[in-house]
Amino acid sequence: MSDKLFSTRDEPLASEDLDVCRRVHEALCHELQIDRSGEKAARLGALIIELYRQGVHDETQLRLLAGGKRA
Repeated sequence: MSDKLFSTRDEPLASEDLDVCRRVHEALCHELQIDRSGEKAARLGALIIELYRQGVHDETQLRLLAGGKRA
C-alpha cells in the first residue's frame, strides 16, 4: 500500500499556480470574447485548472489546450 494518501492533483494550488491560471483565463476570455462572469467562463476556468493539475504549467500550452489560437 502506498504511503501517499493523495495524488499531486489533490494538493491545493499555490498562489503562483493560481496566478498562471488567472492570466491564461483572462487572456482566453478576451481572445474568445467570453463574459468573465458567465457560465462559459466558469467552465473555461475549470478546464484550465484541470489541465494545470495534470501538469501543463506553460501558459502558452495551457492557452492552446484550453481552446486558444496560436499566436
